[in-house]
Amino acid sequence: MANEVRLGIFVGGGSRRMGGEPKGLLKAPDTGETIIDKLARLGRELGMRPLMVGAASAYESIDLDAITDAPTAEGPLAGLLALLALGDERVVAVACDMPHVSKGALERLLAHAPDAAVVAPRRDEDAPWEPLFARYDPVRVRPVVEAAAADGVRSFQALFRRLEVEALPIDPAIEAALGDWDTPDDVKR
Repeated sequence: MANEVRLGIFVGGGSRRMGGEPKGLLKAPDTGETIIDKLARLGRELGMRPLMVGAASAYESIDLDAITDAPTAEGPLAGLLALLALGDERVVAVACDMPHVSKGALERLLAHAPDAAVVAPRRDEDAPWEPLFARYDPVRVRPVVEAAAADGVRSFQALFRRLEVEALPIDPAIEAALGDWDTPDDVKR
């Protein structure tokens, strides 16, 4: 199963709240690796093929393939559409600012509901979905993203209302994985 999966590490965005410092180059507290190196290593350990998604100029020194956002979409959906357009292999999307992603959390994401179009966590029924710690089936999701982009949809939450999403149960590993670093205060915590 895992050798059929690409790991898209989303590196787009200006890191404005982080003072412009590329979040994926911050050091993961548990390993001392950059977050992007840690995510790529974990993906490889699970048989996935990692690549960077988005404007990656700050990451040119990282030895990973990179793809740019799809020109036919805007906002965060542009990166997802570019990743889905690579082929019919399932993809896992992870944000580069998630330093606490573990091998166990990725294993759960890969294994849960293997036939689902989308698997993503949400902290409770009223909470938003977590689209950048999620697994997607391009065959079923790509046409929906293309249609949403043509309709001017830019947000993942609006996209998810158009999709059948299987909820990934929250356990301690998933809860930890969802902790992201958006500001210097997040890093200090």
